[in-house]
Amino acid sequence: MTESEILAELKQVIDAEVGVNIVDLGLVYKVEFIPDGVRVLMTMTTQSCPMGDLMTRQAEEAIRAKFPNLKDVKIELTWEPAWSPSMMSPSAKKQMGTA
Repeated sequence: MTESEILAELKQVIDAEVGVNIVDLGLVYKVEFIPDGVRVLMTMTTQSCPMGDLMTRQAEEAIRAKFPNLKDVKIELTWEPAWSPSMMSPSAKKQMGTA
């Protein structure tokens, strides 16, 4: 299991408000391997994002579906640094018409 494999699974999680996956949107800040599992540090586009609980649950489910033997999958939210559109990948910017 690698960081790239975790990120590939997280690309299945789509922010329903904008239709872009959470990796390309720039919401995933860090993937860290911990004893018996993985920790993902991520954010939302705003602190008042109504999809936060759903997206963190979907992120955990995506990882567990691919790696069912992981004992510990932690999805942690942070607000530092605050998300900005500059964090989006070039493909996300193009998809949203901001490239």
